[in-house]
This record gives sequence, structure tokens and C-alpha cells, in this order.
Amino acid sequence: MKLPKARAAKRRRMAVLLLAMIGLGTAAALTLTAFDDHLVFFRTPTDVATHQAPVDRQMRIGGLVEEGSLERVTGSTEVRFRVTDLEHAVPVVYRGVLPDLFREGQGVVANGKLASDGVFTASEVLARHDENYMPPEVAEALKRSGRWQHTEPPGAKN
Repeated sequence: MKLPKARAAKRRRMAVLLLAMIGLGTAAALTLTAFDDHLVFFRTPTDVATHQAPVDRQMRIGGLVEEGSLERVTGSTEVRFRVTDLEHAVPVVYRGVLPDLFREGQGVVANGKLASDGVFTASEVLARHDENYMPPEVAEALKRSGRWQHTEPPGAKN
């Protein structure tokens, strides 16, 4: 008589274990999907030019604001400029108020999406903080491209 009860208890334990594993797997899949949707990768203009940047996905693009590329659209808050890593440049469109420290020739990081036509539509533009600051991502990208020309600030110690 004990054999059928033992078998039923074993089946119940296996069913509970199977349901727990399915629940854990579902929770893990949902978490990873949500994480992937909110991941924002940093890209350089060279990444965009070599088609390593995804189209229509949230990302950051950084570099220097190309000299002579800043255009303000009269009658609106739209601004157009180009971000360069001194090797390639990407056109950027931004609607909004630019940071006070934004200017040509300075480091910038823009959050937004790359359109299929190669224009980056920024939802946020971040500019440098002081005369010697450059966003770490931009500095690293310039170093990788071999175009890093950072000079030490006056009074800096080696």
C-alpha cells in the first residue's frame, strides 16, 4: 500500500519543481528583456560610418562638435551640428535648449537614435564641465583613433 502513496508524493514534488523552474525561467527572461531594452551603448562617429551602430535604437554618440557645423533653425529650438572623432563625422539634429557650455570644437555626448539616413536625432545633449574636461567616452574614442591631442592644464602635476 505504501508504494502508490510514495509514487504520488514523488510526482507531486516533480510537478512543483517543474513549475518552480518554469517560473524562474520566465522571470529571468523578462528581466533580461527589460534590461536589454534599457541598455544604452556608446558609439563613435567611426562606428556609425562603418555601420557598427544600430539604426533606430537608443544609444549615445560622442566626440567633438565639428568647427563651423552649428546651425540654428530660426523660429524654433531645432539645432543641427556634426559630431566628429576627427576621422568621421555624424550629423546631429536636436530640438531643445543646448547646455550653456555647448560650443564648437568641444567635447559632447548626445543621447538619441540613429535614423536610416545616417542622421542622429538627439533627445539630450551633454556638454563638458570646464575648460579641461572631456567626457571619458569621447577621450577614449579619440585615443583609440590615434587623434588624442589633450594638453595638461596649467599647474597640473605629472
